[in-house]
Amino acid sequence: MIAPADMAHCREAIRTGSLSFHAASRLLPSPVRDPALALYAFCRLADDAVDDSDDKAPAVLALRDRLDLVYAGRPRNAPADRAFAAVVQDFEMPRALPDALLEGLAWDAFGRQYHSLPDLLTYCARVASAVGAMMCVLMRVRDADALARACDLGLAMQLTNIARDIGEDARAGRLYLPLEWLDQAAISPASFLHAPQATPALRQLTQRLLTEAQALYRHAEAGISALPLLCRPGIYAARHVYAGIGGAVARNGHDSISARARTNGWQKLGWLGLSLTRTAASVVLPGSALLHAPARAETAFLVEAAARKSARFSRSDALFAVLSQLESKDRARRPLDRAGI
Repeated sequence: MIAPADMAHCREAIRTGSLSFHAASRLLPSPVRDPALALYAFCRLADDAVDDSDDKAPAVLALRDRLDLVYAGRPRNAPADRAFAAVVQDFEMPRALPDALLEGLAWDAFGRQYHSLPDLLTYCARVASAVGAMMCVLMRVRDADALARACDLGLAMQLTNIARDIGEDARAGRLYLPLEWLDQAAISPASFLHAPQATPALRQLTQRLLTEAQALYRHAEAGISALPLLCRPGIYAARHVYAGIGGAVARNGHDSISARARTNGWQKLGWLGLSLTRTAASVVLPGSALLHAPARAETAFLVEAAARKSARFSRSDALFAVLSQLESKDRARRPLDRAGI
């Protein structure tokens, strides 16, 4: 059980830090909503700690240590950590799922860029689909088909976020658009990061990213009818609220450089109402054959991990390697810090 004070802290963190998820979470049943808010609070605060840090390596290594303590049953004395530890224990959360998020944040710490769309989706699987798989665990859903579609939804949401934040990311020195897309559009990555502009070519790439997201949203929808009935409105809401962000980008002429696309409260309210309507329809309409489509190659490891019922797994060799590189980078930095350089 999550302590009431810790739960209140998590609710506030999401209310102020993730308006879209906060809106969608209102339609989740309380036995799922509170653990979901705790999960999102831990993940959001971890992501912010890495994003907001000038030197990201120590932030990622600190998150690794926090996860180690959570899974040892001795969480750090902080509300989000204690709440997440309760979630891990109550729902037997497979360790591979938050570890995937940790790996994605480690890639951010290295400033990794992605050559192709599959490479980008491999990153999205870690920072977003892992959360979708964890949400299924909170709903007590371990069916592989439902998990695969939840992972599709995570991919779609993350592509939408990337499309919305192209300018903001570029000004922070981050670039997520596939490098081969930029090459095809004759856009130099270095020049773009130095002076991002919403050229016609860049707008076309933004539109292309959102087209990929829309296809993933359609695949993801097929899995919602496989979820418990009371959970469906909240997941439909998440699907429509996040897709609505993509719609706002489109209405801005696919210009994510000059301004950040936003949605308003009335729009969110409309999507919540639509989600209730679609839930009612899902009870009587036949399901989509897309439900049984294989998991994407980028997310198959998450589906396999979430389908298991043991929370105890050793870290993957790939994650161990990237964390070791971060430790080496951090050790190399410390003498310079002490020297005041």
